[in-house]
Amino acid sequence: MGVPQGRRSKARGRRRRAEIMKLKTSGFVLCSKCHEPKQSHRVCPSCGYYKNREVIPQEAQA
Repeated sequence: MGVPQGRRSKARGRRRRAEIMKLKTSGFVLCSKCHEPKQSHRVCPSCGYYKNREVIPQEAQA
């Protein structure tokens, strides 16, 4: 039966755990209409389009 050789500090365990759980950047793509970076499979926040269809109406800029 395995027996721990000594107590590991909290910092050592937490550092290891943090490396495993590190968040990865989500996929960003360029919008097909305005070419601004946006998250994939989401409505573009700058122009309001999703899959070449206006989902959120944007006010006309004068």
